Amino acid sequence: MACPMTASCPPPSISEPSREEQARTLCLRLLTARARTRAELHGQLAKRGYPEDVSASVLDRLAAVGLVDDTDFAQQWVQSRRAKSRRALAAELHTKGVDGDVIATALSEIDAGAERDRAEQLVRAKLRRETLDGDDARVTRRLVGMLARRGYSQNLAGQVVLAELAAERERRRV
Repeated sequence: MACPMTASCPPPSISEPSREEQARTLCLRLLTARARTRAELHGQLAKRGYPEDVSASVLDRLAAVGLVDDTDFAQQWVQSRRAKSRRALAAELHTKGVDGDVIATALSEIDAGAERDRAEQLVRAKLRRETLDGDDARVTRRLVGMLARRGYSQNLAGQVVLAELAAERERRRV
């Protein structure tokens, strides 16, 4: 049955995009804003009601051309969030749907010494702006809390804060 020539009918030369084309367009739009994991894109497609076969086809194609790469995503994520602990980074990547082996590989370049060095840098930077008025408990609590929010263990945070607080007091005495 032919459509009568009214304003509501599209011209015969223009066809509707297929579900796969729509899904690909959505993924490309999402990837334009920032890099995303395969699981994130799959979740967005599922949320919008795309069938599993369409999602798999589109995501496979995007992975084949290098636009979706969970390993690269994980490495970039770790590099851009160096202020956080290994534990916090692993939790974030897990939430993003990155595979455990990929997470372990991305975090392998951060050793315990590097993690402690970063914690010390964070504390030193905060201490430079802190007034040390004799209330060490308040300053210690704030600094340990800052490190805890970044995923550092309570033990490491306490050790680093106490050592850096003592060093800062000595530096200011001179």
